[in-house]
Amino acid sequence: MHRREALKTVALAAAATRLSAAATPPRLPQALVDAHDKGVDDVIAKQELTPGHRHRGNIRSADSLFWGGTPGGIISTLSTAYLLPQSRHYRKPLVFERIQLAAECFARIQTPDGNWVLPITNFNSPPDTSFIIQGMGQTLLNARQYGFPELEPLVMPAVKKAGEALVRGGVHTPNHRWVVCSALALLHQLYPNPRYLKRIDQWLAESVDIDADGQYTERSSIGYNGICNRALTICAHSLNRPELLNPVRQNLQAMLYLIHADGEVVTEISRRQDLNQRGTMFNSWLGIAYLAWKDRDGQMAALARSVEAQGAGVAAYLNYPQLLGSELPASKPLPDNYEKLMPITGIARVRRGKMSASILRGRDRFFTFRYGSAVVTAVRFSSAFFGKGQFLGETMEKKGNAYVLTQRLRAGYYQPFDPPRVVTTETYDDTREERRQTEVCELESVAELSETPKGFRLRIRAKGTDEVPLTVEINLREGGTITGADKHPAFADSWVLRQGHATYSLGQDKIRIGPGSAPHTYLEVRGALPKLAGPCLFITAITPVDQVIDFERLS
Repeated sequence: MHRREALKTVALAAAATRLSAAATPPRLPQALVDAHDKGVDDVIAKQELTPGHRHRGNIRSADSLFWGGTPGGIISTLSTAYLLPQSRHYRKPLVFERIQLAAECFARIQTPDGNWVLPITNFNSPPDTSFIIQGMGQTLLNARQYGFPELEPLVMPAVKKAGEALVRGGVHTPNHRWVVCSALALLHQLYPNPRYLKRIDQWLAESVDIDADGQYTERSSIGYNGICNRALTICAHSLNRPELLNPVRQNLQAMLYLIHADGEVVTEISRRQDLNQRGTMFNSWLGIAYLAWKDRDGQMAALARSVEAQGAGVAAYLNYPQLLGSELPASKPLPDNYEKLMPITGIARVRRGKMSASILRGRDRFFTFRYGSAVVTAVRFSSAFFGKGQFLGETMEKKGNAYVLTQRLRAGYYQPFDPPRVVTTETYDDTREERRQTEVCELESVAELSETPKGFRLRIRAKGTDEVPLTVEINLREGGTITGADKHPAFADSWVLRQGHATYSLGQDKIRIGPGSAPHTYLEVRGALPKLAGPCLFITAITPVDQVIDFERLS
C-alpha cells in the first residue's frame, strides 16, 4: 500500500470515530450548497494530475499560469464540501484524495521564506501569503469545529512556516497591513503565539487609514474597501477587539450614500483598478453582515441581504453562522433621498429615488447622472488650449444650490536667454521655466451644476482667450438608443447634438439632454484624453462660452 493510500485509510477511520463529537454545521440554503458543489465539480475536473508535475494538485489559470494561492483555494473549496452533510461531496474519498494532492502542492510551491507567488506581478510575496492564510485559517477553524481534524496535519507545517514569513515580511499597499493582521489573528486563534500579536500591534500602531469622509486611503469602493473591511472584521472577531470595527462601521455608513438605486456603487472616487468600473457592495459582505448582527442594524441587514448571493459563500457561513439572513435583524430602508458632500474625497452625491448624480473635484469625468437603467456614465469637456485643455475642476465649492468647479490655465511663448547662453547638456524642455514668457494667454473654465425639478443643469463657462474650440463629451451606457442627434459619419459611437434636445433611452427609462450646439465638429481635441468607450453625445462651442445643458428624467 502506498503512503498516500495508507494515510487516507487511517484518516478516514479516525474521522469516523470523531464525527459524533463534532459540532453540527448550520442548515444553509440548499441553492448555495448546490452552487458550491458545482464549484467542487469544476475543481476536480481541472486539477493537474500529471505524476511528477511541480504543480500536481493545482489548477492552471485561464492564461496557463499556476498561481501560488490556488492550492489554498482548492483546499478550502473541497474541505467545505467534505465536512458539510448537505453537500453531495460529503465524506467522499475522491474529495479527500484531491485535498491531499492540493495540500502537497501547497507546501511544495511555498518559497524558502514561507511565502507564495502571484506570477503576474508579486514574487516571494508576504501580502499574497496573507490573503492565502486568511482563507486557510478560516478553513482550518471550520475543520476543527465541524469534525475534519485530518485536514490539519496536511497543511499545518506550511501554514506555520507562512506565519513566520508574516511576522517578518513587508507589504506594498495600505490595505495589505490589515490583511497581514487578519492572517496573523487567525493563526493566533489556531496556534497561539505572542510573536503574532506583537506583529499585529506593530502594524496597528500606524492607525487605520480612515478619513473623516469614511474612506480608506485607496478609496476603492468595490475593491479594497471590502478587503479592509473583511480584514478588520476578522481581527475584531478573532482577537476580541471590538474597537477595530469602528473604521468598518465608518466606511460602511459612508458607503450608504454612494449606492445607486439598482445597487451599483459609485467607483469614480477610486485610486485603484476599480476606478470607473461597475460593481456592488458584495466585496464588503462580511463587514456589512457582521455589523448588522453585532449592532442590530436594520440598514446593514438590508444591505447584507441585497448582496449575500454574490458575496457570501458556504465557508463564510460555517465560520459565522450568526450571519445567516434568518439571524439578522429586520431590514430597514437604505437612504434614497439625500444630498451628501464628502469634502475630503471631493464628491457631492445627490439621490432622489431612481435618480442619482455625482459631482467630482479633480476628475476628468466630473459629472455622472442616471435615472434607473438610463445612465450618463460621464460628462467631460476639453478646450483646444495649448494641448492642456482637459477640464479637471481643480476646486469645488457650493454657491447657493450649485456646485461650482473651476480650472485656470495659463500658457505662453518663450524668449531666448538674455544674455545669450548655449543650451548643450540640457534639453530645451528643461530650460522652459528659466525663460521669459510673452504672448501669455489665459483660460478660465467653470462647470456649475445645480439640481432642477427633473434632474440637473450643467452650465459651462469659459473665458480669457477668444476663439478657442471647446468640446463637451457625454458618455452613455451601452445598449441604449439615442434620438434627436446626428450620427457622426467618421467617428464610431459618436453623435453630435447640433440643436434642440436628444433623448437617450435604455429599457423603460429615458433621459433628455440639451439644448445642443455645434459651431464646429472638432471632437478629438489635441492634448485631451481619448474618447471614452461606448456611445458618446457631443456638444461643441467656441470661447467665450456660456452654455447650459440640462439632464432631465422623462417619466
